[in-house]
Amino acid sequence: MRLEAITWERLTDALAERLTATTPKDGSSWLRVAVDGAPAAAPGDLAGRLAEALRVRGRAVHRAGTFGFLRPASLRLEHGREDPDAFHDEWFDRQALWREVFQPLDPGGTGRVLPDLWDPVTDRATRSAYVTLPPGGILLLHGPFLLGHWFPFDLSVHLTLSPGALARRTPEGERWTLPAFARYEAETRPEEAADVVVRADDPRRPAWSGPV
Repeated sequence: MRLEAITWERLTDALAERLTATTPKDGSSWLRVAVDGAPAAAPGDLAGRLAEALRVRGRAVHRAGTFGFLRPASLRLEHGREDPDAFHDEWFDRQALWREVFQPLDPGGTGRVLPDLWDPVTDRATRSAYVTLPPGGILLLHGPFLLGHWFPFDLSVHLTLSPGALARRTPEGERWTLPAFARYEAETRPEEAADVVVRADDPRRPAWSGPV
C-alpha cells in the first residue's frame, strides 16, 4: 500500500470533510465511524480531533471507546491476566456494543446510546445515563480490534504501527498484548479491511492512504 505524508491537522480536516459529504450506507439517520488501532497508536486522540472538527462543521458527535465496554473480570481474565488470545477474543463485550450502541442507530432507531458499560477499576457497571444522538449525528467508536465483526461502519480508519514501533510504544507492563495485535494483523488484515489507513510509527509525522 502506498502512503503519503500528511499532518494530523490536514488528515483530520480531510476526514471531517469526507464525513460531511457521506450518507449512511443502510439508510440510517446516523453515520457510524471506526477509529481502529492499538492503544499505542492512540486512536482516541484522533477520534477526539475528529469530533472537534465535526462539531465545528455543525455535526452532533458521540465519541465512545471500546475500553468502556469491557466484559467482567471473571470472564475476560478466566485464562489469566496476561493471555493474549483472551485479550483478542474475550475482553471486549461486542454483544453489548451491538445492543447499546449500534442497534439504537439502525434505520428507524431511537438514537439513544449508552456511553459506556463497565468500569475495569471497580469491576462494576458504570451506570452511566443514556445519551441521545440526534438524527444527522455521527458515532465515533475508537479502540482495538474493531474490524472483522460486521459492525455497520460507514467509514473505517485504521491506525497502523510497524511491529517495532508497536513494541517500542507499548508500555512494559502491556507488552504481553503484542501477540494479540500480531494475530489481528494476520487474521483480520485491517490494512485491507479499512477504508483509510494511517501509519503512525512517528507520532509527529503520520502518513495515510489518501481520501476514500
